[in-house]
Amino acid sequence: MMKIAWWVVWVGLLLLVVKIEGGRVRHYKFDVEYMIKKPDCLEHVVMGINGKFPGPTIRAQVGDTLHIALTNKLSTEGTVIHWHGIRQVGTPWADGTAAISQCAINPGETFHYRFKVDKAGTYFYHGHYGMQRAAGLYGSLIVELAKGEKEPFHYDGEFNLLLSDLWHTSSHEQEVGLSSNPFRWIGEPQSLLINGRGQFNCSLAAKFINTSLPQCELKGGEECAPQILHVDPNHTYRIRISSTTSLASLNFAISNHKLTVVEADGNYVEPFTVDDIDIYSGESYSVLLTTDQDPTKNYWLSVGVRARKPPIPQQVLTALTLLNYKNISASVFPASPPPVTPRWDDFERSKAFTKKIIANKMMTPQPPRYSHRRIVLLNTQNKIQGFIKWAINNVSLSLPTTPYLGSMKFKLNNTFDRTPPPENFPSDYDIFNPPVNANATTGNGVYVFRLKEVVDVILQNANQLTGKGSEIHPWHLHGHDFWVLGYGEGKFKTGEDEKRFNLTHAPLRNTAVIFPYGWTALRFKADNPGVWAFHCHIEPHLHMGMGVIFAEALHKVRNIPSQALACGLTAINAPH
Repeated sequence: MMKIAWWVVWVGLLLLVVKIEGGRVRHYKFDVEYMIKKPDCLEHVVMGINGKFPGPTIRAQVGDTLHIALTNKLSTEGTVIHWHGIRQVGTPWADGTAAISQCAINPGETFHYRFKVDKAGTYFYHGHYGMQRAAGLYGSLIVELAKGEKEPFHYDGEFNLLLSDLWHTSSHEQEVGLSSNPFRWIGEPQSLLINGRGQFNCSLAAKFINTSLPQCELKGGEECAPQILHVDPNHTYRIRISSTTSLASLNFAISNHKLTVVEADGNYVEPFTVDDIDIYSGESYSVLLTTDQDPTKNYWLSVGVRARKPPIPQQVLTALTLLNYKNISASVFPASPPPVTPRWDDFERSKAFTKKIIANKMMTPQPPRYSHRRIVLLNTQNKIQGFIKWAINNVSLSLPTTPYLGSMKFKLNNTFDRTPPPENFPSDYDIFNPPVNANATTGNGVYVFRLKEVVDVILQNANQLTGKGSEIHPWHLHGHDFWVLGYGEGKFKTGEDEKRFNLTHAPLRNTAVIFPYGWTALRFKADNPGVWAFHCHIEPHLHMGMGVIFAEALHKVRNIPSQALACGLTAINAPH
């Protein structure tokens, strides 16, 4: 019988372990700092990473571990980064939410984020402290399939587009205005950006549209010159699109070309073809585009604002770039106008698009048929001691000084309100009119779930504080995906409306919108131990208290780095 050397066996076992564990460790060094840039052709102070705005694109494969050493080079404020759409299974401390999953990283300090990416998809990252996302702290995060695996659709090339909005006032000035009495709203953005580039003082399509702006005369090397999509004829391209806007809901279109939607928030959907898509803050999509048009022409790619009334009637804020067929020069402008952004208040059109998004049944698990618990969250504008706030079931979120993850894990007293927050609102509340009593309270209580408890969340929209009107709100859940069971008009009716829940093709998402005066029903399984934010992804709304906190199975959380909890009461009471 042939003898095998012990070291051969050891190497074989080691290789087997590596194969079982899968993936590789990808290291990144991020220096977060303010810098002077010209994203829309005017000079601004923006927040960026490693001298870049937006921050570097992270690319990984399923099973990889990301190790990001983040150094705070801001001189006077803390920072964190949230990895939007990454569920952080086993690493809730790496979710990047100040006062929830970790302490803010102080100036001069370096924090090490280590987490595994376990699902392919289009994601992004952004600041989650104060309003640093509005200041420009964001970038793309793409997770590709593991080596040897194939997507369920074919494409020849890929583009990645990160959409954002830009103000000419600083995020600090915006914060002060939102927290002032009298209240100062941030107003509409001055520019839209595609991969950090836009044009404020000129238009690429001046001769076609109703504008007083001159025609842009930009050179390719300028910071604000658009990134052009160069394509070959008769090819299919995957376009990854993410919205990290602070406020704006957007519409995306490419003239003369159809878009086939195949992915939403890192989940496969049943493919469907449209002329344009609506994308709300916090959402991401992949669309397939086939270059089957006249290759002797170039075509507009247009991004325009939806769901918010333009300050100047008939002048919708847009960002433009070109789809360039390589047969001709990219300097040749299209011969026809850009796509027209649908009316800002055509919500029926928005609902029609949203309801087309259903799960790819071959790739998506169906939701549990029943839930163990239901929470109904009423979204309202209120006043607290004269200050305007957003509130959920009449409670406006005010985060504690000690991160929930540490204070709940180590059962520390006097760190947050232990009274459970309300799970419904009064049945006689009139959602179609301003509140009769506009007063609300601040709070920081937690909705606590049992491990693997199936939870339904009904997001209920309502009228604004004064006058007539109801806004769109995109809600984002950390640490989980949820099934979107349905949308409805008016006040949710238990029994009647739940009979219409989609339990066969419910899409999995991490961000879902509630339409004006409507409701949205979500279902998720509390299967990821940790403490997780659930909030409106509109930056000023979250700043004004529009969010809640979920927690589950803290006894299962292990190996929290001491650095994550080096503030508040956990700095002195948590085990080290």
